[in-house]
Amino acid sequence: MGQDHHLARQAERHLEEVGADRESLHYDRRWSTSGELFDRVTRVAGGLREEGVAPGDRVVAVMANSPDVGVLYSALWRAGAVATPAMFLLPPTELRHILTDAGARLVVVSPEFLGNVQVATEGLDVRIVVDAPGDHGLPTLDDLAGADPSEVVDRDDDDLAALMYTGGTTGRSKGVVLTHANLWHAGRAGQEATQEDGLKRTLLPLPLAHAFGLLVTAIGLHNEADQVTVLMRWFEPDGVVSLIAEHRLEQATLVPTMLKLLLTLPLEDHDLSSLRRIVCGSAPLPAETRQAFEQRVPSVTVCEGYGLTETTGAATSDRMSRRRAGTVGQALPDVELRIVDATTARSAAPLLDESGDDVPAGEPGEVLVGGRAVSPGYWRAPEATAETFFDDPAGRAGVRWCRTGDIGALDADGYLTILDRKKDLIIRGGFNIYPRDVEDALHEHPAVATAGVVGRPDDTYGEEIVAFVTPQPGAELDADEVRAWARERLGPKSYPREVRVIEALPLTPVMKLDRKRLRTMR
Repeated sequence: MGQDHHLARQAERHLEEVGADRESLHYDRRWSTSGELFDRVTRVAGGLREEGVAPGDRVVAVMANSPDVGVLYSALWRAGAVATPAMFLLPPTELRHILTDAGARLVVVSPEFLGNVQVATEGLDVRIVVDAPGDHGLPTLDDLAGADPSEVVDRDDDDLAALMYTGGTTGRSKGVVLTHANLWHAGRAGQEATQEDGLKRTLLPLPLAHAFGLLVTAIGLHNEADQVTVLMRWFEPDGVVSLIAEHRLEQATLVPTMLKLLLTLPLEDHDLSSLRRIVCGSAPLPAETRQAFEQRVPSVTVCEGYGLTETTGAATSDRMSRRRAGTVGQALPDVELRIVDATTARSAAPLLDESGDDVPAGEPGEVLVGGRAVSPGYWRAPEATAETFFDDPAGRAGVRWCRTGDIGALDADGYLTILDRKKDLIIRGGFNIYPRDVEDALHEHPAVATAGVVGRPDDTYGEEIVAFVTPQPGAELDADEVRAWARERLGPKSYPREVRVIEALPLTPVMKLDRKRLRTMR
């Protein structure tokens, strides 16, 4: 397919279409033009090459929100390298796993997280670049931007553009391979869905060093000339309403926890009449939250979406003109959905032909997502790849399918409802928490014999993490001490907020942890 979907070439085409002088991005009380951002991209790409970053090299980003997140991603693609985002809340042990598993050559970090990165890179041949000036004695992105502009390094459609690490229910997190074609198609689909509702002015408070940031960057490569974005470094409720009112913003992308925190404000005291849509994803949205927000801000329609890192971040979305409450909307352009018998879905790919195995409309089953934005598979994990991905049964080139592990139902009009998660995923404040990862850490406590982790409903965060632990023979466990130990080990995102000490964990007849029973032990 040649170079049609090379992301850096798409960026060049996009600049030619929209013009270099348009103000496209607002951050920290300053507007940046498309031309300014593109010039910085070309120079950072040159600096990366001077640093020895070669085509195919993985570069990890541990960054707070700023225009330089998108600049770095685009510069890496221009240099032929691979963007590897890592959430800044990760503890050093998990960050070190990502750095070593990816074989990272370089990591770009915001000053706030430099200490964690230095611990994670100790003894590794990984260079550090800081995204802001300071007294740290390390090279900065500004230093890289002092290089001469770089030309585009040729890459093929199926070459690696990004490596996204996602938590696993067993073992360490896995790298999801995303190609130039994956991100190009996902970006175009996201842009077409946005364009359908005619909204031009967007607020972004979600962390960009995540699958969301990659998707936003890819969408931006397809934006029209009159579309603008206001970026926040961190989500802050008062800042959200102030920016919406000041810049007459029309849409915002949030997670349910953010909506709940906004509802604690005197929203009626702010002019939010320009706000037309809130896109809400990453976690189930309670109906009462949606209804309360729409009642208090009458101009708004809250739309839900659904997707996985394995599908390049998005698969479905509501549209304002045809939203169906309680669903996560219809498939994005060029995305296909199937609901299949959950037992057959985990079987060998040849059993899933073009017509068989689909359950009737409205019936529950495992959600399969197909399209050109679906990942080829996991990084250096062929067995896990075979379990989750398969080629298109109809033989269409570039189309892959993903077994999501989620249980859902698809109605006759193509609206998807997510009913359950087979993988026991806990979603706290929009972040995925995998019980096995928390349990593995708890098992390292010298006085813990066994551990089981589940989620419980929470009004603010959607779910909270609850750990049940049993003591080693002759040992005593203090729940508060275990919780504090886990927080230090796992970091502020993943530690259990509630720890309960019990005599024995419930087990199934085949001696596996019985999470269903564990959830009743509250």
